[in-house]
Amino acid sequence: MTIEPPAPGEPRRPTGPRDAGDAWVVAPTGERYWGRFGAAGLLAVDPERGVLLQHRVSWSHFGDTWALPGGARHEGESACDAALREAAEEAGVPDASIRPRVLSVLDLGYWSYTTLVGDVATPFEPTISDPESRELAWVPVDEVARHPLHPGFAASWERLRALLGTRPAIVVDAADVVGSVPDGWWRDRARAAERLLSDVAALAAGGVPASALDLSEESWFPEWSVVLEGQARAAGDAPGVHVVRAEASGDDAIVAETQRLVTAGRVVTVVTSDRGLRDRVVDAAAAVRGPRWLRDVIG
Repeated sequence: MTIEPPAPGEPRRPTGPRDAGDAWVVAPTGERYWGRFGAAGLLAVDPERGVLLQHRVSWSHFGDTWALPGGARHEGESACDAALREAAEEAGVPDASIRPRVLSVLDLGYWSYTTLVGDVATPFEPTISDPESRELAWVPVDEVARHPLHPGFAASWERLRALLGTRPAIVVDAADVVGSVPDGWWRDRARAAERLLSDVAALAAGGVPASALDLSEESWFPEWSVVLEGQARAAGDAPGVHVVRAEASGDDAIVAETQRLVTAGRVVTVVTSDRGLRDRVVDAAAAVRGPRWLRDVIG
C-alpha cells in the first residue's frame, strides 16, 4: 500500500487548507481509494422522503454516479464524526438533525470505508456546498437501485438497505442495575441513579458493539430508556436518554415502556434480573439481559 498526494481536479474541500487525510491510498493491486486514514459517509434516512444521495460531477472519481455525501477522514477523527462533518460540508446536513443508528464498515486492511446510517430527527433541505456535487436528492428506498450508482455504494447498497428495518432499543431497570453492585448506593439513591444515567448517556453517544446486541455490522446506537422509581426519581435527566419516572410500580412502568417501543417497531432488550419482570417483558416480545451485561458494555 502506498500513499499518493492529491492532483489538480481531485476531491478537495471548498475552502481552507487540505487535511493530511486528503490523499489516495493505492492498493497492492493498483486500485485507488480516497482517504489516507480511511473514509466515511452518511446514509441519512427520512421516513417520508427516503435516503439522501449525491449526484457526483463528471470530473470526480467515478463521476456522474450517485452515492452518499462523504469523504476522507481526518487523522484521529472517529468515523461517526467524519461522516457527519462530510455530510455538513458537502450537503449542508445539520449535525443536530441526524440521530445515528448503525456504523457499517468495509475494511480492506489497508483502507476502510464506514457508512453511518442515521435517522433524520429534524427535517432539513440539503444544499450543494461542494464542487463535487451536481445534485442532491431525497430518493425513495425502492428507487435507489434504479440510479447509476458509484460502484462502492452499489456493492454495499443491499446490505445497507437490509439494516433499515432494524431499530434497537434498550430499557434499563435502574433499581435492579444499581442494586447489583454493593457500592453504597442505598445512602443516596438519586445520586446512584445519576451515575448510571451518566454511563448510559456515554453509550448513547458512543454506540454499542454489534456483537453485544447479537446484530451484524460494527456498532449500533440503540434508543435508551431508563426507568427510575422511588427516591431515584429525583435524579436529573441525561443527554440521549429517555428517563421514565415511575409514579407507582417500577415493573409496570418497564412493561409499559417495553410495549410502547415494541409497538413502534423497535427491537427491544430489557436489562433486569428480576424473574417475574423477565417473564412479563418476554411476553411483550422483548429480549432480556442481566445487569452484568450492561456493566460489561459500560466497561
